[in-house]
Amino acid sequence: MNCWGVLPAAGSGSRFGAEVPKQYLPVNGRPVISWSIETLLAAPLRALVVALGPEDGHWPKLGWDNESRVETCAGGAQRQQSVLNALSSLQGRAGDDDWVLVHDAVRPCVRADDIAGLIESTDASGRDGGLLGWLVDNALKRVDASMAVLDNVDRRECWNAATPQMFRFGVLLDALRRAEADGTSHFDEAAAVMAAGGSVLMVSCAKDNIKVTHEPDLALAGSILSRQKEANA
Repeated sequence: MNCWGVLPAAGSGSRFGAEVPKQYLPVNGRPVISWSIETLLAAPLRALVVALGPEDGHWPKLGWDNESRVETCAGGAQRQQSVLNALSSLQGRAGDDDWVLVHDAVRPCVRADDIAGLIESTDASGRDGGLLGWLVDNALKRVDASMAVLDNVDRRECWNAATPQMFRFGVLLDALRRAEADGTSHFDEAAAVMAAGGSVLMVSCAKDNIKVTHEPDLALAGSILSRQKEANA
């Protein structure tokens, strides 16, 4: 099969509160984004397109421009726009039935075997795409604006959504174009594909596939990566 990769990395990390975008902050001596790229490139990707913010002065220092499969494009103000820009840059090379994997630049702990499992399971499913995730294991409550608890949510039906998320190239491109035309902003690619009528498979992955969102997540990611390295030694 033909697989391509997209890594939206144009975010400023405003929620993190650091001067440097969080994808460039160090974890165990390397930028967060470099961990993510390295694991993605272990998959059989023909190319990985990284969507960068305007005047990104951090990217050129990383050395990934010397990797033949890594390309860059201009990102957008929102993740959805960055992914759409990256897909547009692949048009003419990627076929509609090719697969594309979209991964968060700030999920450095994703495991290569989980990505392999996503590719295998999604390709065999007959669905338009799939994503990694894990079953919710806490009690869930639905609340209103005043934080009053309205009701309980059956956690047995709920999963934490992670990345990579994998879709047919033509399906995802069409879904994101529809969203942009409608002025709709989706939380992730799976939501966009489902809104366009697509079918998506959930594929279980390790719970340590965390997203670096707040400062304590950096230390947690470092600990996870160290444990993974020891386990693979």
